[in-house]
Amino acid sequence: MAAHLQPETHPVADLGGPALRAFFNIAERWNLRIADQRRLLGDPPESTFYKWKRLQSGTLGRDTLERISYLLGIFKDLQILFPDADQADGWVHRANRASLFGGRSALERMLSGNVADLYVVRQYLDAQRG
Repeated sequence: MAAHLQPETHPVADLGGPALRAFFNIAERWNLRIADQRRLLGDPPESTFYKWKRLQSGTLGRDTLERISYLLGIFKDLQILFPDADQADGWVHRANRASLFGGRSALERMLSGNVADLYVVRQYLDAQRG
């Protein structure tokens, strides 16, 4: 009867741990401040953020997963474009003359809080890769 039914697992929930571990690895590589990390994740409550950071896992909403997905793509693009890891990791902090950055860094653009800005930076780097 109903006793043999397994609880339905939601595939998005299963991605929380790997996504957060990847995010915090990138945050460390890019030397991101806590405030910047929270902003890139969509401004989760402080208690939620610190729980994620401590446990390196958790249930993430679609918005947070989408944000991390864009950041992973940006990270990957930079690793391809710049064979030197320090140069790749530092790129997000450097001022950029490309019109979509207006002389500011990619990180400044990404810290607007809008998912669309993460998308724009990702698309820019994808285009640079060719």
